[in-house]
Amino acid sequence: MTDTLIERNPDILGGTPVFAGTRVPVRILMEHLEAGDRLDDFLMDYPTVSRHQAVALLERATTMLVSTDEAAA
Repeated sequence: MTDTLIERNPDILGGTPVFAGTRVPVRILMEHLEAGDRLDDFLMDYPTVSRHQAVALLERATTMLVSTDEAAA
């Protein structure tokens, strides 16, 4: 699966979802944020991920969570 934000390819990290064009798993961003790291810290640690990609992923996750919450209400 590939879109403009996330790529899943069995030849890249066994199909783990990564930021498109990188080998950085999406879950790494979430782990950094859960640990209390700032977005800038993540971006410094993983320079192949653009700020645009990271923010777009967070916006997508927020939209999905809000949609799920609204559907459950």
